[in-house]
Amino acid sequence: MRQFMLWFSLLVITTLSGCGYNTFQSQDEQIKASWAEVLNQYQRRADLIPNLVSTVKGYAAHEKDVLTQVTEARAQVGSIQATPELLNDPAAFAKFQQAQAQMTSALSRLLVVAENYPQLKADQNFRDLQAQLEGTENRITVARNRYIKAVQDYNVTVRSFPSNLTAMLFSYQTKPGFEVQDEKAISTAPKVDFNAPAK
Repeated sequence: MRQFMLWFSLLVITTLSGCGYNTFQSQDEQIKASWAEVLNQYQRRADLIPNLVSTVKGYAAHEKDVLTQVTEARAQVGSIQATPELLNDPAAFAKFQQAQAQMTSALSRLLVVAENYPQLKADQNFRDLQAQLEGTENRITVARNRYIKAVQDYNVTVRSFPSNLTAMLFSYQTKPGFEVQDEKAISTAPKVDFNAPAK
């Protein structure tokens, strides 16, 4: 009996080492780390928004609708619990992604409004905030790309033979990645009018 248990233990260890179980653990941890960095950058952006809105208010207080949209978008983003479990729930992940897209859209409208106020554009505080926001958007892009790559590696492992057998055995599912929210908008080239009057 003891010899059988030793043989069985060796068989289990050999089987598990070649089945991809450890690969799943490693890739899952990479996804969590990448996701944490995405959240870190989104939080940095959310932290900049009150200062940005406050600065714009000083110059463009009557642009109340845009300022309200930014504030509401930030509140909506803050109301979503971005826990690691979110990565296993495609519907919750899509909701999170939609809230972040609304935030991006609201910020874009705010920066367009700012273009109409030369005094605001000249304000050092606004320029610093705008530079920080642009830097944060770049960091978000990098963090999202790392997350996308980590999810791609994990999903390939889930779907490839023989690791897909381990995935079925332990109920590992593919994880959601970021998707383009408005494909039509990004596939339309921006219009450039060199005859437009300078502001």
